[in-house]
Amino acid sequence: MSDEKARKLMGNSCKVCPVCNGVACAGQIPGMGGTGTGEGFINNFTALKNIKLNMKVLNTFSIPNTEVEFLDFNLSFPVIGAPVASVDLNMGGGLSEEIYIDSFMKGCFDAGVLGSTGDGLEDFVYQAGFKAIKNVEGFGIPFIKPWEDKIFYKKLNDALISGAKVIGIDIDAIGLTVLRKFGLATKMRTHEELKTLIDSIPVPVILKGILSPEEAVTAIQAGASAIVVSNHGGRILDSCPSTAQVLPQIVKAVDKQIPILVDGGVRSGEDILKMIALGADAVMIGRPVAISVFKDTESGVRDYLVNLKDQFEKAMILTGCHSVDEIDSRVIYKERRA
Repeated sequence: MSDEKARKLMGNSCKVCPVCNGVACAGQIPGMGGTGTGEGFINNFTALKNIKLNMKVLNTFSIPNTEVEFLDFNLSFPVIGAPVASVDLNMGGGLSEEIYIDSFMKGCFDAGVLGSTGDGLEDFVYQAGFKAIKNVEGFGIPFIKPWEDKIFYKKLNDALISGAKVIGIDIDAIGLTVLRKFGLATKMRTHEELKTLIDSIPVPVILKGILSPEEAVTAIQAGASAIVVSNHGGRILDSCPSTAQVLPQIVKAVDKQIPILVDGGVRSGEDILKMIALGADAVMIGRPVAISVFKDTESGVRDYLVNLKDQFEKAMILTGCHSVDEIDSRVIYKERRA
């Protein structure tokens, strides 16, 4: 895969850094950076990196089982490609939206993981995403922003026609100021209105943008089938906590009632294992998967994810975890007091 090719195609929107940590692109919105100082993005990365693992090598197995099930989807390992959309606005415009998202989804499919499609300012953004989901026979999650009802239900209907078996709503998109700049309004909904909305959707609904135990409980009460612990990649609120920081509290509040996904700063197989150990059922990865499209389209995504799976398998072996179900807080290193 070519970093230089990706830099050329993405222009000034992304530096294609050796490590995607949010430093070089801080405040770069539109673009791939975090909002304001970029602290939300950087916090996600740093907090996860500061977690250390317990190594355990006297094991009775050699090849762990990395497979998991999520909402009736079988995944080769607990990873889902997060929704990253709007090539022209955020990614330099070096590829068409159609080529980008089709490569994203097919690369994920080839690697045995779910891909997700995003929403955008222009209709062709979500339409390209829904077509890409159809091309992988519904093996993907379309995320729709919480628009006012008429727009939301139009996009929902199109998503269902594409063969989508689950619908995602990135509820934190109400904080995306770029939408208001272009004259597009999302809708704030009361808890009752959110429940009515979810009840009207004939497939499981995932709510993305949960960052507190209280909102996790509200999501369950509203009928969500799963949640994503997310601060939108640090793109909506500066100075918010990292997802790794809040995840254990949310896991405790949810108490295994619904699956929990988490995103934010996941860059390696070790990072995946850390998030699972903190209580997530699977992780979502956005920017690195998107950048892989610009390196080598579908093959770039597949190769990136296959390498990530190898890292995850190695991390499981070296922490004594034979299956994903065995990954828990015991693999997290805690300094012993004298």
